[in-house]
Amino acid sequence: MARHKDPIIPDAILDQLLAGADAKTAFDQNGLLDQLKKALTERALKAELDHHLTGDESGNRRNGYGRKTVLTEGGSMDLSIPRDRTGTFDPALIAKYQRRFPGFDEKIISMYARGMSTREITGHLRELYGIEVSADLISTVTDAVIEEVTTWQNRPLEAIYPLVFLDAIRVKIRDEGLVRNKAIHVAIGVRADGAKEVLGLWIEQNEGAKFWLRVLNELKNRGVEDILLAVVDGLKGFPEAIAAAYPETIVQTCIVHLLRHSMEFASWKDRKAIAAALKTVYDAVDDKAAEVVALTAFEDSPWGEKYAAIGKAWRRAWPEVIPFFAFPREVRRILYTTNAIEALNSKLRRAVRARGHFPNDEAALKLLFLVLNRAEKDWKMPPREWTAAKAQMAVIFGERFAKSRTRNRHSCIYVLTTRLESSLTLAMKIQATALSTVASKSLARRRLRLSQAMVRSTTQRRGSSSKPLAASDRLTISRVHVPIWAKAVSSLGPA
Repeated sequence: MARHKDPIIPDAILDQLLAGADAKTAFDQNGLLDQLKKALTERALKAELDHHLTGDESGNRRNGYGRKTVLTEGGSMDLSIPRDRTGTFDPALIAKYQRRFPGFDEKIISMYARGMSTREITGHLRELYGIEVSADLISTVTDAVIEEVTTWQNRPLEAIYPLVFLDAIRVKIRDEGLVRNKAIHVAIGVRADGAKEVLGLWIEQNEGAKFWLRVLNELKNRGVEDILLAVVDGLKGFPEAIAAAYPETIVQTCIVHLLRHSMEFASWKDRKAIAAALKTVYDAVDDKAAEVVALTAFEDSPWGEKYAAIGKAWRRAWPEVIPFFAFPREVRRILYTTNAIEALNSKLRRAVRARGHFPNDEAALKLLFLVLNRAEKDWKMPPREWTAAKAQMAVIFGERFAKSRTRNRHSCIYVLTTRLESSLTLAMKIQATALSTVASKSLARRRLRLSQAMVRSTTQRRGSSSKPLAASDRLTISRVHVPIWAKAVSSLGPA
């Protein structure tokens, strides 16, 4: 198959464009590059009208030009939009009622996902491009994500996860006229190949066994049949709930969080020495050596006497710490070396701090979903320790771990297709949301119907949503999904 080559612009054309132009200002706002973009856009619009009038036997003709200012990634641009006499011409490049160039909305969502507030995005666009964008417009663009959050939260998951981390961050959310502290719980699953995946987000003001049982039953309904190890941060009611939903799962208190909790009792200058002293506890050979020798020695040491609350905290958490010592060092390292998860929590907290508080639960979920979606793209490689840990887990869990390797291999194609559907649906929803005037509502609804039909068609071809793809259906992406997407784009054009 011949390799695709990018089009090459002849040097003669480039020399003609640069003749008499100041190279220093070519890339400035309203410089040569912006003028070229404007000229190419207007030429493409004229070509679209020529195509529209070709073969028209009703006598439809050109009818001058209309003026329109659109927002682009590099600033505002004034365009001359060609018109026809009957008013049936609707350009695909810049649709009727559209005021933002393709790609502008994605830029707003990208800035929002980085944790920038609506006010910061407005100021950023004003300073860099001289564009005035209201907070309402930014909210309208980002609201296109809300339905995608629901789809993502209900997507099918792998059958078996060797490792699941559950963590919570506190956020301030306005509820019934009062700003309340609520916990947003994040579940991160590690598959048999070491790849990480965010399983879901849940908001709850009060934790308890009922809440966690609901979360775990939701995971079951989404296809999770078994969890080998669940690493949690002393979540209230979780051990009882996991025993009911996944009775064979081992619950392990997160050592990193226990250490961090211990540091809260100590002054800043003593923390390094205390961390070194506590390392003898979680680095012990077995649970007896850890409890009877190392922890007791710490409690009797000057640090243990000065900060007695640290020893008491470890004693209270000891029933959930004990499973840690049953594993070899390779698996232990995976359990307390959670750099990727800590980095993710740092991004979430940074985004939350930028907001102060949220008007409702939906706004909080919208932002955190975008942050998670962006963070997942950086998870390209499994942890360095995973290869050694995987070999040990295969011995410890035997058939259960072997099933995770075979079952997940069959379902990964299904998850890939589901994610592609979600991405394409979101793109269509962003385009539909971009048409913000009353006259554009029918076209927006038409775009959404097309995106939904696109998803339904792929789902019907691969059978029940609860089953992984069969071998004969693995070409769904190339043979079915792409033609439907191409048809949608060719019939409507970018919004």
